[in-house]
Amino acid sequence: MLTNQASFKRDGVQDFVTVRATAIIMTAFTFYMLWFFLSTPTVTYEIWHDLFSSLAMKVFTFAALLSIMMHIRIGFWQVLTDYVKAPGIRAVVQFFINLVAFSYVAVGLFVLWGL
Repeated sequence: MLTNQASFKRDGVQDFVTVRATAIIMTAFTFYMLWFFLSTPTVTYEIWHDLFSSLAMKVFTFAALLSIMMHIRIGFWQVLTDYVKAPGIRAVVQFFINLVAFSYVAVGLFVLWGL
């Protein structure tokens, strides 16, 4: 049986894999930043600017921001469907959580790439 992989339907296995993959990206970014702060005796504007001026760091940071957004969306969707039984309240809360998550990514995009 063939299934359409481009559909927007939710799949438990897909959510499971996405949450684990995003957790790995967020953990790698956290460890990298922790290593940066521990290995740099003083963090000045020039050092901070040099760190984020490279294309690799911009892409890594943007990937971390996207991972946070996807992780938040799936995690809160799972929690809200388990504990908030009223569909109207759940829809409103999910809308605002998605709006905040998207806003974080949009602001990060403007900060990183100077759009």
